[in-house]
This record gives sequence, C-alpha cells and structure tokens, in this order.
Amino acid sequence: MENCPHCKKNPREEELINNIQKRLKKINGQINGVSKMIDENRYCGDILIQIAAIESALKEVGYIVLKDHLHTCVSDDIQNGDFSSLDEAIEIAKKLK
Repeated sequence: MENCPHCKKNPREEELINNIQKRLKKINGQINGVSKMIDENRYCGDILIQIAAIESALKEVGYIVLKDHLHTCVSDDIQNGDFSSLDEAIEIAKKLK
C-alpha cells in the first residue's frame, strides 16, 4: 500500500496476531452458538447471558488492539512531536466503553 496515514506503520508481532485471531475464532463460535440457541427456541435469559459474554470478549479484543496502538503508533507519533494520534486514541477509547 502507499503511505496511507491510517495504515499501521508498525507490524504487529506474530504472538499478538495469533492471540487476537484465537479470540476472534472463539467469539465466532459463541455467535454461532447463539444462532443455534435461537433456532432451538432456547430460553431468552440463557441467550442474553451468551450475548453479554460475546460483547465482553469483543471489548477485550478491542482493548488489546488499542493497547498495541498506544505502544506503537501513538508512542512513535508522540516521540516525533505529533500528538494527533493521541487525541484520536482517546476518541477511540470512548467508543470501546
């Protein structure tokens, strides 16, 4: 890709990629499980508990990516005197609440 200002400048470590992918696969399995629960006309409370677990797991993935972003992209930008990515990260963190 060309030098897109929104593309990650620092490659993610293989261990981080594997951790995120493992978590996403688990979340995908949970989503499929909820879909099956709906098809089986399972109890609403049980479905809602599973949905809450999915939301929590997905938020955790977001926090992992945000942490990596702060330690790499934002940190590099700050060292170069550019604080705009810090402001952006704060706005992103607000959306992860």
